[in-house]
Amino acid sequence: MLLAVSMVGALLVVNVYLPARREPLTVVSFALGWIVAELPVQVGVVAVALTAALAAAGALGSWPGWVGLGIAVASWAGLIGLTVIAHRSKVLVDEALDRATAGAIGADDLDPTPEWTRWWRVVIAIPFRLRSIRRVRNIDYCGDGNYRHKLDVLTRRGVVADGAPVLVYIHGGGWVIGDKREQGIPMMHELVRRGWVCVAINYRLSPRATWPAHIVDCKRAVAWVRENIDEHGGDPGFIAVSGGSAGGHLSALLALTPNEPEWQPGFEDADTSVDACLPLYGVYDVTGDPDASGAYGPGLLDLLERRVMKTTIADNRAVFERASPDRRITATAPPMFVLHGTNDTLVPPQVARRFVERLRAVSREPVAYVELPRAQHAFDILVSIRSRHTTMGAVRFLEAMRSRVPR
Repeated sequence: MLLAVSMVGALLVVNVYLPARREPLTVVSFALGWIVAELPVQVGVVAVALTAALAAAGALGSWPGWVGLGIAVASWAGLIGLTVIAHRSKVLVDEALDRATAGAIGADDLDPTPEWTRWWRVVIAIPFRLRSIRRVRNIDYCGDGNYRHKLDVLTRRGVVADGAPVLVYIHGGGWVIGDKREQGIPMMHELVRRGWVCVAINYRLSPRATWPAHIVDCKRAVAWVRENIDEHGGDPGFIAVSGGSAGGHLSALLALTPNEPEWQPGFEDADTSVDACLPLYGVYDVTGDPDASGAYGPGLLDLLERRVMKTTIADNRAVFERASPDRRITATAPPMFVLHGTNDTLVPPQVARRFVERLRAVSREPVAYVELPRAQHAFDILVSIRSRHTTMGAVRFLEAMRSRVPR
């Protein structure tokens, strides 16, 4: 029994160090590797406890048990290595901000201690809502009563905000699943604790919705924020946008296409520009072009063609190109901080690397980029060692960009 359990544990650890990058194993590799990569300490504690229990039950009474113990010890060493790598994320994030194009990114007098450092939050890992956060739920930004057209506004409980900078967060989920309540919680809560107003939005999802409904909704939400956020203490003069995965795609595309009439039907005159963008593990190319996106398998393009765009790239290539952030870069792009994991098997890091190269070649604003070693897709969702450091990097970037705007 110990041998079998140890081999399973070892395979899970190996998967983090050597993730599968060929479909259809990419999704399986992500599913099995995400928790291990982000919570190596918790996984290690469970593994040690289980091994001790099996040993106490007599598993070491024969040679398979001793072999299993040896494999278990080796996997524990791998988990220790992952813990060290996660801690090193702080150095990498700081270095990325310090060597950003258009100058280093720093925030004066920034308290470096996040709320999430409390040991019990890191142990539990689930980002429960902080008691100091007030969440006004399900505000209709479109006026049609559709739940997918609703947003939540997060502010500090007991504090009346006035002229606070604003972050709009767009959830991921492959354009087909997801909800405003599920993602970006550590970053939004940390910003709210520091005086920001955060807005988490929903948008229409495929297959019921067809592109460009998704980006139209995101722009309509930003237009609502621009017109109404002062009622919640926010400053419409500084709006940043962020999101992960499909939300990373939508946030980057929104930031790069301000006031695009094609994607603002009925609200063409609304100001949908943003002042900073922080996309995480985003899909920056949706054409499936190997020269542009690096190492996508056919699964992404198939999803887009059948369920999101509902047309083929052969018949409507221009639609896919216009929906690709790396094809919409201009010199007026806002400041960006792009984060991606080297182990991402759903959106290969080559995608982000290519996007940042193109952005840096054109943009006049700061562009920071960090690739986080051994990090999988969705590395920021849990309260982990790594997400604590990336959250503080996000705070530093956004605070610095806010400080550049006259008040």
